[in-house]
Formats: sequence, structure tokens, C-alpha cells
Amino acid sequence: MPPRRLDPEKVRVALDAQLAELGEPPFDGPAGSVPGACAPAVLAAYDAGLTPVRDAARFAVRHLLDELAARSPGRSVEVRVPPYAAVQCVAGPRHTRGTPPNVIETDPRTWLELATGRLSWADAAAAGRISASGARADLSDHLPLR
Repeated sequence: MPPRRLDPEKVRVALDAQLAELGEPPFDGPAGSVPGACAPAVLAAYDAGLTPVRDAARFAVRHLLDELAARSPGRSVEVRVPPYAAVQCVAGPRHTRGTPPNVIETDPRTWLELATGRLSWADAAAAGRISASGARADLSDHLPLR
């Protein structure tokens, strides 16, 4: 399944709103790097004790989930980051109905920290920040993405 196409203008508006919340100037990088700039801005909001701008968090989560699915294609593991998105990834046996046998679920902050390398899979699992079921529900070989 191809990744969802994020509307670049909506992503830029959300990113600039997040940067404004942080007291920073609007994003001035190349248009193609806007989705990738959302995660650091959202993590900066978390670090500052702020609630991230909802659309910026949603775009950051979706972008990094899509990147995971592109780098580790397949349908044997479903990664869920409610309330924003879910993807299927990792090669292996594919499920066709109902809940997949390998499911990972985490919150947006944890996902962004895992995907960007700020948090290791082992540390997140030990802290109970990941719910993982199934023999293939371990993304330590696929993370971080950056």
C-alpha cells in the first residue's frame, strides 16, 4: 500500500503553528523537508511542557509511520499510534481478517521518540510505553528511522 500523501500546505501551516507556539520563526527550509521538520518541532513542544499543536503532531506521526512502512514493507505487523494513524509493515506472514497477530501500540510522543532515536525500543518496552503482542511485534531492528 503506498503511503498517504500529506497535503504540503496543511503540513506547513501546522508546522508554522507549532513553531509559533514555541516562540520560533516560521519554517524557512525547502518545501520537501516540511513533513520531516514536524517531528522535531512537536518533540520540542513536549520538552517545553506544552501540548503540541494537534495537526503538527498528527502529521509528524503519519510521516514517520509512512517512512517505517516504506523502509520495512510488508503486512505482518500493525503499528498503531492512536488517535493519529496506523500502518502495516515488516515482511512475513500476512493476516487477512480481524486483528493482526502482531500488533504494536504506543502514544504519539513515544512513537516520535522511538522513530527519531531519542528513545530505544528496549527502554520504551521496559518503561511500559509500548504495548506489543505477537512473535514479530518488535521493531528494534527497524528503528530509529533517522
